Amino acid sequence: MNSARRCGHWALLLLAAAALALAGCGSKGKAREPAKLTRLEHVEVRPEREWSRRIGDGSDGYWSGLRIALASDALFAASIDGRVYAVNPQNGDLIWRVNTKARVISGPTLDGDQLYVGTLDGEVIALARADGKIRWRAQAPSEALAPPVGNGQVVVAKAVDGREYGLNAGSGERLWSFDRNEPNLTLRGLSAPLILGDRVYIGLDNGKLEALSLDDGQPIWEQTISVPTGRVEIERLTDIDADLLVGREGLYVVTYGGDLALIDPQSGDSRWHRSIKSYSGMALSGDRLYVTDDDGTVWSLDTATGAAVWKQPVLKYRRLSPPAVFDRYVVVGDYQGYLHWLSVEDGKLVGRVRLGGDPITTAPVVDHGLLYALDAGGRLAAYSARPAK
Repeated sequence: MNSARRCGHWALLLLAAAALALAGCGSKGKAREPAKLTRLEHVEVRPEREWSRRIGDGSDGYWSGLRIALASDALFAASIDGRVYAVNPQNGDLIWRVNTKARVISGPTLDGDQLYVGTLDGEVIALARADGKIRWRAQAPSEALAPPVGNGQVVVAKAVDGREYGLNAGSGERLWSFDRNEPNLTLRGLSAPLILGDRVYIGLDNGKLEALSLDDGQPIWEQTISVPTGRVEIERLTDIDADLLVGREGLYVVTYGGDLALIDPQSGDSRWHRSIKSYSGMALSGDRLYVTDDDGTVWSLDTATGAAVWKQPVLKYRRLSPPAVFDRYVVVGDYQGYLHWLSVEDGKLVGRVRLGGDPITTAPVVDHGLLYALDAGGRLAAYSARPAK
């Protein structure tokens, strides 16, 4: 891709993500410069790249739901050029590669012996985990930006126009659909549905959390997490754009409207609520919830109460990825392709490594004693963490 076209694609990405556009301006309309990276004062860890490889064109500048899916025997990733990859998580060697001949924009996600991806042209595609063979293709109402998820019987997908639908996991046949009125202006939500037992939980662009029956898509309860505020439409965005998380205490949900809440998954009642604004995401580890907010501040919260344990603003306005917890560190990516390593104890910045020059927008994934990161240009790498000498 030539440089002009690539710049155009990244401009579309930023415009599609109103959060990023807002993050670029202060209260008086002046640009808020991303924090400059300086020499680390307390280097505690030296991330070492174990392997890297290319995953096609990545998202090629589009705002996407592409992510890493990790199992014990394989790591799966996809590219907007239609290719889906399975690689060995220990050394990055290719296990298989399949061309779906579609513009893949979300996923892959794992469901037993199947993988699911969504496309810009409104398709959900199921592939065999063992060899990537396409098992079925189902037409969605519009772009499938949020990754489809399944439980072996039902696949739930979310279209960019706000409609959700359930598909038969064996055939792709439409089982049910659910529709709610969406605001005129949204962040083009990437929040994946969350299946728990016989229910599916869906974060909506109107700031509401919906619990549906997985069998027929009928509503069980609806909870308002954020309500619109502000005088102009862009200030009234309340999207639930980050993935929902489930922990021992309940269901965690955060909105771009500035609300983070712990919800009882059975009743929909709020157990605690605090003001944090995020379109990026969260991570859970033990009794701590880690959140990347829209300004680029990383938070550590007590899972039971929502009380702040620490917050780290040193990476402000660097458009951070969702966090991942790796050993004693919280790891986030940024818009220049850096991975930053923060201490789980106090949030101090204790390590840094650069994956490449493209933004890291998807959450790193941890397993096998390694951290895996994927950037928007399709560069995938595995890192180990070694103590600083």
